[in-house]
Amino acid sequence: MYKNLIFTLSIVIVVAISISFPSLFLSIGNFKLTELIVPLLMIIMFGMGTSVGIADFTRVVTMPKQVGIGLICQFTIMPFIGVTLAKLSGLPPEVAVGIILVGCSPGGLASNVMAYISGANLALSLTLTSFSTLLAPIVTPLLMLLLAGEAININAIAMFWSITKIVLLPVAAGLLFNHFLHGKFPLVDKSMPIISMIGIVVIIGVITAAGRDTLVTLGALVIVLMALQNILGLVLGYIAAKLCKLDEASARAIAFEVGMQNSGLASGIAVQMGKVATMGIAPAIFGPVMNVNGSILASIWKRSTPKAKNDDVR
Repeated sequence: MYKNLIFTLSIVIVVAISISFPSLFLSIGNFKLTELIVPLLMIIMFGMGTSVGIADFTRVVTMPKQVGIGLICQFTIMPFIGVTLAKLSGLPPEVAVGIILVGCSPGGLASNVMAYISGANLALSLTLTSFSTLLAPIVTPLLMLLLAGEAININAIAMFWSITKIVLLPVAAGLLFNHFLHGKFPLVDKSMPIISMIGIVVIIGVITAAGRDTLVTLGALVIVLMALQNILGLVLGYIAAKLCKLDEASARAIAFEVGMQNSGLASGIAVQMGKVATMGIAPAIFGPVMNVNGSILASIWKRSTPKAKNDDVR
């Protein structure tokens, strides 16, 4: 809990500094710091791979209904919210498409933390994050082409390869490391979560600095829209799970998976498309917003921890 609070505060502080002194996050000498975003994301995704195991994928056999419902909610509710808010926002097209991009991204690692704090079905949360991440190279480009193709040019093939490079290969490498070398390099096991947190903070700082002018002009509106997207995702994810008659612990896990996206990946895609100062704004803001809202909801739910089904994490 305290680590999550420190992480959220760090993001807020870095965002404030990057807006006030953007040059600190734009370059060091002739080196542009935006070039760090993709490598950092690959390290973060490798860390995700080391934190999960084969069991997080095989566990689908024990709870296929929960996993199926969670994945359907993940790739329908948030894209729908994203495209609706983008159309109603009145924002410039490339900035508005960033909102859609957030909605079309897979679940983020922060959802697992919130699931753990709140007493949700952690096993389900881990499984959904793993599966949605592996599906992202195919599903995210297709959704973006369908929902945002009219607003800007979307190269689905290029996006597929970008997500594969940023997500699939590093996660696969992390899974192999975890399976064959877990415990043999304790320093790596202990340091990866911290490195991942630092990486996310740096990425958000760089993107905020790169899009400072846009953020200063449109920041208040984008913050409101990102908060609304996050809250609607949490609420509708929970309601959908309950309508499907899932237990309370599983409903909470799905709420976090739907409402808390991998905004880092969305930022990386914006960088690869050369639109970090426009498309990258919404993902940069969504990160800290979802952590604040998620922490509040997790704290509220923690007071009434439910009995979860299939919630043992092996």
